[in-house]
Amino acid sequence: MVNVQTEIHIDKPRSEVAEYAAAPENAPKWYRNIHSSQRLSVGPAGVGSKVAFTARFLGRELKYTYEFVDFVAGERLVMRTAQGPFPMQTTYTWTDDDGGTRMTLGNSGSPSGFSRLAGLFMEPMIRRETRRDLQKLKAILEGR
Repeated sequence: MVNVQTEIHIDKPRSEVAEYAAAPENAPKWYRNIHSSQRLSVGPAGVGSKVAFTARFLGRELKYTYEFVDFVAGERLVMRTAQGPFPMQTTYTWTDDDGGTRMTLGNSGSPSGFSRLAGLFMEPMIRRETRRDLQKLKAILEGR
């Protein structure tokens, strides 16, 4: 089981951080390993929305689909893989924090197949990558 949670303070209002981070089309801009995203559902994002991602991890290209299973605008987004090689749940939470926003990014899942062999190394790698991703998100939103 992989269970990683990282957080960062972003000096922007919670509504701005949440709106940007929750928009699937922005994922390739701030996630280092995500190369593309495509909404598979029409209309505004909400519970049941699906998004296809293409990413590179451990030297392999991964294609997977996330489904929004919980969404409270400006507070929380929970996505689960609807298909793909690594059953995963990703959770974003946003809270007010000293005039800005505290964003928490959590990833949990149970590796299988190829991923199961790499499971021992995945948690520290995911932690390192998500810290970098949150730093990039912070730089984008704070205009650095």
